Amino acid sequence: MRIAAAQILTGRDPQDNLRLVRERIAEAAARSARVVVFPEATMRAFGAGRLDEIAEPLDGPWAGAVAESAREHGVLVVVGMFTPGQGGRVRNTLLVTGPTGAGETIHLGYDKIHLFDAFGFAESDTVEPGDATRVLTVDGVGIGLSVCYDIRFPGQFTALATAGARITLCSASWGAGPGKVDQWRLLARARALDSTTFVLAVGQADPAVEGVEVKRGAPTGVGHSLLVGPDGTVRAEAGPGAGVMIVDVDDDEVTDIRKAIPVLANGRVTEATGGEVPQ
Repeated sequence: MRIAAAQILTGRDPQDNLRLVRERIAEAAARSARVVVFPEATMRAFGAGRLDEIAEPLDGPWAGAVAESAREHGVLVVVGMFTPGQGGRVRNTLLVTGPTGAGETIHLGYDKIHLFDAFGFAESDTVEPGDATRVLTVDGVGIGLSVCYDIRFPGQFTALATAGARITLCSASWGAGPGKVDQWRLLARARALDSTTFVLAVGQADPAVEGVEVKRGAPTGVGHSLLVGPDGTVRAEAGPGAGVMIVDVDDDEVTDIRKAIPVLANGRVTEATGGEVPQ
């Protein structure tokens, strides 16, 4: 499966960001991508304005325009947006839209479960958490969904693998800071080993490299989107700036690695059992 990691830098205006999404979809399709993955907060960047004033449902005009572009180019698109929540908060949502194979088309969302209340930022002030994982099937291959801070929680990735994921996507707007790029790489590699899936982690480009001033303290991206194999090795990595990285994923490799390292089959102590060893 050929997948495009669209490492972009978004700003305040959802319509400007939508134009960028359309351009990258067209570019990825021209390069024979089957799936196009965008970062978290593609609809509006963190620190660029209130999220509740631009949040729309999945059947709203912004998501509808993305769906139209996905249909036009015959690709599945995964893109970060914001949908309405409760009490003035929003949901940090991954929109997944487009053809999945065998004549089927989907249009659905995954709401980020783990909110970034860390490093002095409180995402939960404006965002409410999701409560369900999601795995979808594209051309017969299971694809799990995650967003940014989710990558620090191995239980989610093993749950996705158990539910059929062979590739796990992580769309992010990774906060900058000392050691943060190294943590990003390490976490992606660790989650691939935990789940024996391919992990494609796609982030916002680094504003500093792009010459864009942003609100201090907001997680606005560091770039370095990367593909990690189910054996934990980095197969491809982008730099800090904007661009489209094309990767090819061989699902058969997941089968081979799981035969050699059957951690999913061998696991006994899990979060689901509360730390108790099954008898």
